[in-house]
Amino acid sequence: MAKIKSTFFCQNCGTQYAKWVGQCSACKEWNTVVEEVIQKEEKTPWKSPSNTTKKIAKPLRVNEIATDKELRLNTFDLEFNRVLGGGLVPGSLTLLGGEPGVGKSTLLLQIALKLPYKTLYVSGEESQKQIKMRADRINPNSETCFILTETKTQNIFRQIEATEPDIVVIDSIQTLHSDYIESAAGSISQIRECTAELIKFAKETNTPVILIGHITKDGTIAGPKILEHMVDTVLQFEGDRNYVYRILRALKNRFGSTAELGIYEMQGSGLREVNNPSEILISKNDEGLSGTAIASTIEGMRPLMIEIQALVSTAVYGTPQRSTTGYNSKRLNMLLAVLEKRAGFKLGAKDVFLNITGGISVDDPAIDLAVIAAILSSNEDVAIDKGVCFAAEVGLAGEIRPVQRIDNRILEAEKLGFSSIFVSKNNKITLKNTNIRIHLITRIEDLANALFA
Repeated sequence: MAKIKSTFFCQNCGTQYAKWVGQCSACKEWNTVVEEVIQKEEKTPWKSPSNTTKKIAKPLRVNEIATDKELRLNTFDLEFNRVLGGGLVPGSLTLLGGEPGVGKSTLLLQIALKLPYKTLYVSGEESQKQIKMRADRINPNSETCFILTETKTQNIFRQIEATEPDIVVIDSIQTLHSDYIESAAGSISQIRECTAELIKFAKETNTPVILIGHITKDGTIAGPKILEHMVDTVLQFEGDRNYVYRILRALKNRFGSTAELGIYEMQGSGLREVNNPSEILISKNDEGLSGTAIASTIEGMRPLMIEIQALVSTAVYGTPQRSTTGYNSKRLNMLLAVLEKRAGFKLGAKDVFLNITGGISVDDPAIDLAVIAAILSSNEDVAIDKGVCFAAEVGLAGEIRPVQRIDNRILEAEKLGFSSIFVSKNNKITLKNTNIRIHLITRIEDLANALFA
């Protein structure tokens, strides 16, 4: 007989307890600790094929370890490849999370239908007919994508042995359950056990596995925090269901950078890759409107031109309002204090609203100068020329500080047709023979005089 053990888990954070408690000591939530029965057997969930020979790991000196570049599988999706760092690494486990209805299943099904490799798409949430209806809108002629509707991991592994796919997609990890754990699907122990089985399969067969994960109301991946530690890559798919644009970010990546950004547009035929994000981040309005400035920022290796909108008005109530969308509100307060203390602009009794268009959030300090330019433009009610952009950080003393990779920012501005750019005088610019005019400034007063003199 198998040994049966009863344990208690917090459904909010995954902390394990020996007995029931009313409040979780880790996350301080009440009545989230529930009992789960765990059945342990001597069998292994994933059995390696008998014809494979296992290599015994031996310790090596650091200088003896081969540093060959890892091979990657091309997903034939430029945005997805960029966020992953160049493609899928064989034997890796990737977790994709996002809001309900944002397009996680559509994105991975679209990639699976494009791939020339044999792909097994396992769905525990939709039937094969439902997936077929979506596939008909995206790519109905795919011959390499196999659809399986199953939630039991043992049955999934039997089909994997029969199909021998090159890539496995699981939609979603919260719907899977294993016979070796006596608890409901989606529970802490089931998620942890099913993920461990998939990791064992991926590492032993060198097959990349992509998991779709649900998120909680706080925006974090549902299940134990150890789930994010176990996988190699954690991706976040963001976007409002009322808007057509979606943003793909990497929260964790063992094989590449986490600073990259992928942008998609939701259409009836699937998700369209947006290779030039400036087309959605800059409005096409030709009218000169005050309170608008263009900033040159960088996400990962990609330079972006984003539009900053500001509105400064007289405060109706006693306390002035400070509201931001896509920008750090504390940094806005700091810049307003710098404008009042160092440049003499009286903004303490005025409401200030700031918005970054396109629905993205930016934390690059290089957009500070554009934020100040937009605020001053709205305060003076003078429009900034559409051909002017900004790329500099603002210090507490009111000085204009240099930013990294200024050459890439200038080249991107020139490529998109901007006529001039304001940067710090302390930046080392190596570009020659450029058609864009470069304004070198050192203080906020220089910016105000150049724009509103």
